[in-house]
Amino acid sequence: MTLKMLTVDDSPSVRKMVEFTLKAKGFQVGSAGDGQEALDLMAKEKFDAIILDINMPRMNGLEFLEKIRGEEAYASIPVVMLTTEGQDEDKDKAISLGATAYIVKPFKPTQLLGLIEQILPSS
Repeated sequence: MTLKMLTVDDSPSVRKMVEFTLKAKGFQVGSAGDGQEALDLMAKEKFDAIILDINMPRMNGLEFLEKIRGEEAYASIPVVMLTTEGQDEDKDKAISLGATAYIVKPFKPTQLLGLIEQILPSS
């Protein structure tokens, strides 16, 4: 079974880099430019995990995370925060809202894949 990942970031170049990294390991990938676009996509498709930025227009990553954790269908989906926000309070806030893991940009593709292997053992 091929796992399906959702990458949510307002930077097209970051989305492409994450998408390339994930596809190279055999994942299917969907992408969205902000939290609202991600919610719209999730209403139509099922994802096994989410790679999520914090700073985005319309609905930022923390708002998105809080919203999906409040919905039973998405309450347990693994979420890896991938953001430039490296302060402890940002990380603590994301973890308290239900983030599974937290990576600060810039990142190495192997770092992202290593975390995904930890949170999705079947990957």
